[in-house]
Amino acid sequence: MRAIIVDDERLARQELKSLLAEFSEIEIIQECNSAMDAIEEVDRLKPDVVFLDIHMPGKDGFGVLEELDYTPHVIFVTAYDEYAIKAFEVNALDYLLKPIQTDRLKEAINKVNAELSQPVMNNDKLGENSQVFVKDGEKCWFVKLGDVPMFESEGNYVRVYFDKNKPLILKSLNNLANRLDEDVFFRANRKFIINLKWIEKIENWFNGGLMVELKNGEKIEISRRQASKLRELKSL
Repeated sequence: MRAIIVDDERLARQELKSLLAEFSEIEIIQECNSAMDAIEEVDRLKPDVVFLDIHMPGKDGFGVLEELDYTPHVIFVTAYDEYAIKAFEVNALDYLLKPIQTDRLKEAINKVNAELSQPVMNNDKLGENSQVFVKDGEKCWFVKLGDVPMFESEGNYVRVYFDKNKPLILKSLNNLANRLDEDVFFRANRKFIINLKWIEKIENWFNGGLMVELKNGEKIEISRRQASKLRELKSL
């Protein structure tokens, strides 16, 4: 298990590193003392897990996650327990309060091991078991892409649909399409990408197009050009 420690305090990094030395399955591949350093190193090294301090000067841990292209498993580490509720709102794997207790650290590592046992893709594409971090104002989430029925383009932003939430992320739909696994996520038209596993019903539509109804009740029109690709994928 490849890990990165992110904390602006040197003594805090040393303490956590010492505690992690007792876990033979963990390899600490980098330590970062600032948010900007963390963003660069996490995207470059793509660790399995990041032990992330929330309260740092300049940009907090949530700000780090918002700017990452690669989304690792995250265990928040902080001395400020008022962040606990917010941390769990984003569905982080765990939340450790300083000073860290060994038994709680073991629990957190066991959660990471359980997540890493799930099947993952062998390339850089984002599949249904991948997760992304989404921040909308004060609200933050880790979203499993299998729970996302569709993405909608809105200018330079993309609206992500999951549960009853529809936050915006600062990415273009073209950029997102290049990162998603095309066996799961299908470009329906210029405005929408849909999750093929969320399709409930398909019917023929005007001018050779198709109308797709998703399991969440949304109806998305498939352009004529894309309809032929979908028919081929679905053997229609």
